Amino acid sequence: MKKPRRAVVVVCDSLAADLVRPDTAPALAALRAQSAHFASARSVFPSTTRTSSASMATGSPPSAHGLLGNTMVLHEDGQLVRLSVGKPGFLDRLRSVTGRTLRCPTWAERLAPYGGSIVMSNVSPGAAYLQDPDGFGHVYHRSGSRGPGGIALEDGLSIEVGAVGDAALTERFCREVLRDRAPALAVLWLSEPDHTAHHVALGSPEHLAMIAHADACVDQVRRTVDVLDPGGEEILLVACSDHGMETVGRQIDLDTLLVEAGWKSGLESSEVVVAPNGNAALLYFADSARADISALAKWLQDQDFSGRVVWGSQLADLGLPTGGPLGIALALRHDAVANSHGVTGCSVSVRSPFSDSSPPGCGQHGGLGASEQHPFLYLRGGGLPPGERSQPASLVDIAPTVLHHLGIAADGMHGRVLR
Repeated sequence: MKKPRRAVVVVCDSLAADLVRPDTAPALAALRAQSAHFASARSVFPSTTRTSSASMATGSPPSAHGLLGNTMVLHEDGQLVRLSVGKPGFLDRLRSVTGRTLRCPTWAERLAPYGGSIVMSNVSPGAAYLQDPDGFGHVYHRSGSRGPGGIALEDGLSIEVGAVGDAALTERFCREVLRDRAPALAVLWLSEPDHTAHHVALGSPEHLAMIAHADACVDQVRRTVDVLDPGGEEILLVACSDHGMETVGRQIDLDTLLVEAGWKSGLESSEVVVAPNGNAALLYFADSARADISALAKWLQDQDFSGRVVWGSQLADLGLPTGGPLGIALALRHDAVANSHGVTGCSVSVRSPFSDSSPPGCGQHGGLGASEQHPFLYLRGGGLPPGERSQPASLVDIAPTVLHHLGIAADGMHGRVLR
């Protein structure tokens, strides 16, 4: 009897496509040769893990699903409040304020009646839970694991972020999820090389060691899939990253700069609230300050730290909503300068009150730089012939492609099926 179709998705957080080479990631380079390789794959904006997770899970851009960055601003009790999306309780707070989490159904919700989903993730709690924010399947994370209905699971993950945790996660994923439980969708999200790259130079021995580690984890999954589906017809294997990284050239304190220029009355004032997202920032405006949007945008355009400044109807061009308190999207200035290890891409970064990682000289993401917007994307199995594809592709195309392989409708998703 023919086995039911399945999909396996492995994400190497922050691994840019250009760093997948035979000398840095031999298993991934070999897998690329066996796969449909989407060489033009792009991330979303902001190119942050939490936004990427929501976009991948819903097959839709931020303007549709509503999760606008690693940092977001909510309208609470008449005030604009800045929050970290990465905290374990963020989704509960989002639900209490807006009445919902994501504005689009996730693949976990769509697959609940059709074999279900299991996600094992070692990134931030917020990014992990965004794969299935409303408890339709299983999500395993070190901050707490949840089953259908959001019920806490006793067989959670006792691991730490980083390489050791990723290794333990991968072993359990292959043994328990792929071999024993066999859901329709299995997602493994590794913390490396992102976790290390925020603290070291891109291309440094420490960074390359974490790329090699992630490469070995992907290869363990690939070998397990080969045993379970030798013919490569039942299981669609998706190996990808959510975004890449750029070297931080310098950091700016955008709140302080706005106060000094007179756009904010004080650092804690809420007429204009900055949501820092690494190499990008989103600026939210109280109703009383919305008349200043155009003038502030033009001021930002004249600053030496600015790359692209977008406001008004043009926010839709970046996949962002044009209604609500969001007023300006700022992608920081970047260039193609190489660091001391020969890795190209350097960007200005915005200091965040929620993180002390990514000082100058280390890796960061969030903006529109060529490296951070260039994840890798390989699809193997499911009848897809191998070879490089030049067609445009994005993170939002992964979910509809997976659902198509599983024979499930992807109605309402903005992405398209990759072939």
